[in-house]
Amino acid sequence: MNRHLSTLALALFTSAIALAAQAAEVKNIVIVHGALADGSGWRQATEILERRGYAVTIVQQPITSLADDVAATNRVLDLQHGPTLLVGHSYGGIVITEAGNRADVAGLVYVAAFQPDKGESLLALASSKPAGGMNIRETKDGKYLYLDPSAFAADFAADLPKDEAAFLAKSQVFAAKAAFSAKVDDPAWRTKKSWSIVATQDRAINPDLERDMAKRANSEVTEITASHAVFASQPEMVADVIEKAAKQLGQ
Repeated sequence: MNRHLSTLALALFTSAIALAAQAAEVKNIVIVHGALADGSGWRQATEILERRGYAVTIVQQPITSLADDVAATNRVLDLQHGPTLLVGHSYGGIVITEAGNRADVAGLVYVAAFQPDKGESLLALASSKPAGGMNIRETKDGKYLYLDPSAFAADFAADLPKDEAAFLAKSQVFAAKAAFSAKVDDPAWRTKKSWSIVATQDRAINPDLERDMAKRANSEVTEITASHAVFASQPEMVADVIEKAAKQLGQ
């Protein structure tokens, strides 16, 4: 009898630990920037989140292939202690959809981002609902893509001051065509809770495509009147969504 009671007590204790782990407060935030940009545009949002008590790390992935970018994200995730909220902007949404399958990833936040399903690529999604900006160019070797600097402000960052948009254009990270054509294997949003920010003035990704992908993934959606560079033009609002996601995961 006592042995049975001990076994029951152990089972209840183990269950309590498991439930506590599932509801652990999420304080780690890992951000994966999009293509045609780097992580520097996330500085204001990062500082806001850090003032609110979060540990924020930005992945500076090479955008040479999806596999390389997932590997770069995994290296950053390996440095975290406890559960992590993964945030992806634009192409970064493709990356977190793959990297988010790790057990230590608690949830996903898509910021004006692609949310692919199994077998989908960025190119396939982008062509399904073309966006307003069509000024992507190829490098001479035909292997990489970039956004024409003369069109960068209008297509990517129309709501940023001219000097900030100009700097983003100069510091953009060229994206390998192979990364844009890579197909996703198992989308993490099928098993992880997700949130999505739709940038209503986005000219890089059609806002209706952002809405459709979020609906399919059953993401909690927040619409923000902003360009594709919503993370830089509306850092407080973006930080609010990220913080809300972290708090909901800890409930």
